[in-house]
Amino acid sequence: SLVGYLLVAAVLLVARKWRDSLHEISQQLIGVGVVLLYVTTLRLHFFTDQPAFDDKTPVLALLLLAVGLSFSVSLRRNSAFLVAISAALGYLTALIGGQPFFVFALVTVLSVAVVFIARMRGWRPLIVAGIGFAYLTHALWTMNNPILGGTIGLISPSLYSMGALLVYAVVFALGTLYRGSGITEDEWVGGQSFLNLAGCYLLFLFVSIARFVPDLSLLHFAASITFLALAVAFWLREKSRYSTFLYAITGYAAMSVAIVDQFNMPDYFVWLGWQSIIVVSTAVWFRSRFIIVANFVIFLVVFVAYLIIAGTMSAVSLNFGVIALLSARILNWQKQRLELKTETMRNAYLGSAFFIFPYALYHSVPEGYVSLSWLGVALFYYVVSVVLKNRKYRWMALMTLILIVAYVIIVDLVKLEPTYRILSFVVLGLVLLMVSVVYTKKKLAGEAKQVAKVNSSAQ
Repeated sequence: SLVGYLLVAAVLLVARKWRDSLHEISQQLIGVGVVLLYVTTLRLHFFTDQPAFDDKTPVLALLLLAVGLSFSVSLRRNSAFLVAISAALGYLTALIGGQPFFVFALVTVLSVAVVFIARMRGWRPLIVAGIGFAYLTHALWTMNNPILGGTIGLISPSLYSMGALLVYAVVFALGTLYRGSGITEDEWVGGQSFLNLAGCYLLFLFVSIARFVPDLSLLHFAASITFLALAVAFWLREKSRYSTFLYAITGYAAMSVAIVDQFNMPDYFVWLGWQSIIVVSTAVWFRSRFIIVANFVIFLVVFVAYLIIAGTMSAVSLNFGVIALLSARILNWQKQRLELKTETMRNAYLGSAFFIFPYALYHSVPEGYVSLSWLGVALFYYVVSVVLKNRKYRWMALMTLILIVAYVIIVDLVKLEPTYRILSFVVLGLVLLMVSVVYTKKKLAGEAKQVAKVNSSAQ
């Protein structure tokens, strides 16, 4: 009996193995048949000395029919492999058609179909294949269709081709966003977003720089709005980390390209600085500390680049100090609203403002008014500390006063004319006296409150 059971089990295992093998062989045979049907239809006009049709339009219609039939058979067989082959043949048909709107429309339709099938059947790798096919098709078309014998070279596409790239990106992003319930964000989701953005924006950037210089800022501004909108969509729907970060970073990069193209050098450095306000606001909303840190580093790089390229400092450079203060304020406000721990970054921005304002004023105002302008900054810090009830600005005011004292003793005492020297000492003395009086009153008031509190406790 035991031997009989073992023999039956062995037969069942062999039969199952043969069944699986036959299933794989049948899938491969169907795939070969689909390709042969497509190639046979293709040779009715292409790659032959005696075409059956002089006009390629009927052949394109037959090719589309063959692709539709291939999709139908693939879905009936429930084979992701055959669907991928069908999609590849469809994208090839778009490339064979060659006409701009035919290419854009067919690639869009096929991308929507791939996304829909992948979501319905749970074939996540199919979206990755669709992303590769779509952008490869567009790239080959842009390079003058070398598959059909065209000389490799960048053609002069219309602006619609740039819009088509953004449409592809939106289609695949929505396929990732609405991937089905129960599928959390993992390496597949992050990989799909990365490949989608890499294929779209690298091609978008290359073609726009090569062929659309007059419209560069407009194109990249549109791309920035598109990618930032997708980042917001990912955040609102599922509080996504990876996809939100990737789409947001790409949107910021596109906005930077638009700014650099729109404004002259070195003015665009100032606008890049103001862009960081947008980045900080959205990054804290997305709760992405990496974007906040990266934005601070980029802010410093932009400021240093401005100093090097501008050559001479002017009052315009004070914008960077204002930007640093506003960034710190936004971080503080968002921290209270979203409970983010951004203390280090706030201190970094405040420290930047502390150094930027004196440095910019030193190079912008006449030599005799440097210390006076710094006094204005110190008083501004003190007023802000009172209004916001924030001790950090009070410390910045005190450190600025110390800097002023050192500057007056080391520089003003030696270089300035007697009139400016006397004025500097008088104003500085008055300010220090006022600060001393104010802090003395605060200290006495604090001590009085402490004594009253102790007496109340004793009673």
